[in-house]
Amino acid sequence: MARGKIQIKRIENATNRQVTFSKRRNGLFKKAQELTVLCDAKVSIIMCSSTGKVQEYVSSSTTTKQLLDEYQRRLKIDLWSSQYEKMQENLKNLKEVNINLKKEIRQRLGESLNDLSLKKLSDLEQDVDNCLRIIRERKLRAISGQIVTHRKKVRREEEENRKLRNGFIINAKEEDQHYELVDNEGHYDSVIRFQNGGPGIFALRLQPNEPLSSQWMSIHE
Repeated sequence: MARGKIQIKRIENATNRQVTFSKRRNGLFKKAQELTVLCDAKVSIIMCSSTGKVQEYVSSSTTTKQLLDEYQRRLKIDLWSSQYEKMQENLKNLKEVNINLKKEIRQRLGESLNDLSLKKLSDLEQDVDNCLRIIRERKLRAISGQIVTHRKKVRREEEENRKLRNGFIINAKEEDQHYELVDNEGHYDSVIRFQNGGPGIFALRLQPNEPLSSQWMSIHE
């Protein structure tokens, strides 16, 4: 039974398209290898699939570059001259851009200003002012961030200090039941005294309007 004629058109299904590509690529490479062996031909095949992969076959007796060089020599054409000219033009443009950028950097540093007109000097001044404004804003944000971090650190240290002081008072009371806490009435940090009416130790903190030079003192009754 004869096979139906395959219509040559783009295969819409991606999976079927890739399968067909793989099969026909292998068949093409096989034919190229047979042509190389049977006819002593130099063959090079380069193809790119729809997935972007590059597939290549080249006869074992040559390379793709050698075949391209021979192609140019026999047809007396230069495949690379136009591309080389474009590369040279691009290189020239890049060098000019580099020179202008270096000159602009020197001008922003206050150098190479003699050739600038009044308008260019004014524009340069405006650009520098804008740069300074951006730098100052960034500096203020950095300072604000450091202030916030410092305040958090201070609050943590104050909280740790408060816990240590409270822990000291609680431990002192638990270790010796002869001591008890006394209300400081807002003028003392803490007061500890004997429960039996004996002498007590008062830790006092004076108010700012007190005439004494020392802020803290201990009194034994």
